[in-house]
Formats: sequence, C-alpha cells, structure tokens
Amino acid sequence: MKKYVALLLLISLAFSCKNEKSSDTMTTETKDIAYASFGDEIKADDAITAQAMAEKYKTLKVGDTIQAKVSASINEVCSKKGCWMKLDLGNDEEIMVRFKDYGFFMPLNAEGDVIINGKAYVTETSVEELRHYAEDAGKSKEEVEAITEAEKTFAFEADGVLLKE
Repeated sequence: MKKYVALLLLISLAFSCKNEKSSDTMTTETKDIAYASFGDEIKADDAITAQAMAEKYKTLKVGDTIQAKVSASINEVCSKKGCWMKLDLGNDEEIMVRFKDYGFFMPLNAEGDVIINGKAYVTETSVEELRHYAEDAGKSKEEVEAITEAEKTFAFEADGVLLKE
C-alpha cells in the first residue's frame, strides 16, 4: 500500500510541475515583425491605418459602434496601471483606448506602434461635465465659463493589442 501512495504522490508531483507561462504577455512574429500580445490573440493582418480610422470616426454619431482593427502610434499610456492609452490619428486627433473588462493592461513604458482590435465608438462629454473637470483642475472662473460646447471623443474598447517590439 505504501508503494501505491508513493507512486501516486510521485505522479501528482510530476504533473503539477508543468512549465507554463504565467504572464499575460506573449510574443508573436508576423511577417518578420515581432509583437508582444496583450488580451485576446489577434493577427496583424487586415489592420487599417490611423488615417483610414479617422475617416471612419467622422461618419460615426454618438452611440454608433463598429468593429475595427487599427494600426497606429501610441501618444500616451496611463502612468499608474497601463489601463488606457491614447493613439495618434493625425491632424491633432486621438483615439482613447480602454481594454475590454479591464482584462489586461499595457506596459507603463509602452511606446511606438500598436495594432488594436475591438469596438470603435464616439462619446460626448457635456458642457457641465467639462466645466466640472476644469474646476477640478484648478482653472480660473474665466476659463471655466469659456467652455461652451460639448466635446466629442473618439473611443475604442480593445479586446486584443499587438505592441511592436
């Protein structure tokens, strides 16, 4: 009986010591370009340019949503957790990218080119909300009162990201 228990223990130990990656990050190579992968596994194929996405955003109204895969450059990443990033669309426009269900984050020092996959949409921030943010930021009364128009934001909920290494 001791032999069976010892054998069972040995087999259990062998299977419990599998060599698995514990990181949420994988490295993928596509067309001789290496990418770090975050979130759902996606392929670099068929991504549209940032300029093409900017044109698509111009056709969207608040509340519209489209599926998209976009290649763009990172302007900024959340410096606390990597829970959002802003991508350059050109012409002083950006995409505010958040990650589906906060299921993954970007490295705090992420920079360069990315490919994102997910849902593109447009949001609108009201004048009252913008004024509130301005007051919170310590803006003067004149600066707060100068805010007279709602602000549209190009937003994106990414389910997968490829970061060019």
